[in-house]
Amino acid sequence: MGAWFSDRIIDAGRLPLFCFFSGIVVGFLFIRLSVRMIRADVRWWPGNVTPGGMHLHHMVFGLGFMVVGGVAGLAVPDELEGWTAAAAALFGIGTALVIDEFALILHLDDVYWSEQGRISVDAVFGIIAVTALLLLGLHPFFGFEPDENLSGVWQAWPLLIGLGLAVITVLKGKIWTAVFGVFLLLPLLLGAIRLARPQSPWARWRYRADRPRGARKSERAFKRENRLHRPVAQLKNRLQDLVAGRLRQ
Repeated sequence: MGAWFSDRIIDAGRLPLFCFFSGIVVGFLFIRLSVRMIRADVRWWPGNVTPGGMHLHHMVFGLGFMVVGGVAGLAVPDELEGWTAAAAALFGIGTALVIDEFALILHLDDVYWSEQGRISVDAVFGIIAVTALLLLGLHPFFGFEPDENLSGVWQAWPLLIGLGLAVITVLKGKIWTAVFGVFLLLPLLLGAIRLARPQSPWARWRYRADRPRGARKSERAFKRENRLHRPVAQLKNRLQDLVAGRLRQ
């Protein structure tokens, strides 16, 4: 394990990325433990920070950590790897605190323990997944490098195709497929080609009853959602509840 860490993380120059990954995982687990303890009215656990009666959400502290960690990471010379790694870890902790309240930022409402609040957990899981894939040595868009033998936009044609497929996949409501498809071509191709999810923007545009075969595609999309996606979504929700705490009933 030590040899793998030295070879794949330190020697590969991924130590700051590893510290960011560790920071966001530790920060997310800690803040979810904290809010669950506060929610359960555990007396010995420090409660909410309310100076002057104003509740400070933990994203406020996260923004502070991100600013300090980000500026420190830019200011510290590259040869001081330990300090650079520490700055990356602080930035990761701040990112976890901010993204954990992404739903509140998006809705401008305290939806933390509601169904809308699940998007915060999805966002954190997504960042952790992408960072883990980068740590494993996978490169976005299949290790794309410009072809010097081509000129202009033709240098970037693999990148443009990948971006186009990723956008289509997102519009079809397959966010996780797009996340992993940025690193693996096959999921991205399947996500872009196959039916959209029934509530996605693509389905609302393309599966209308007034379009050719629109009603039939919509019916197939709903059947596929009930058969395949709904059980997966229920499993994902149970995992989220286990890690992040149950929603309000």
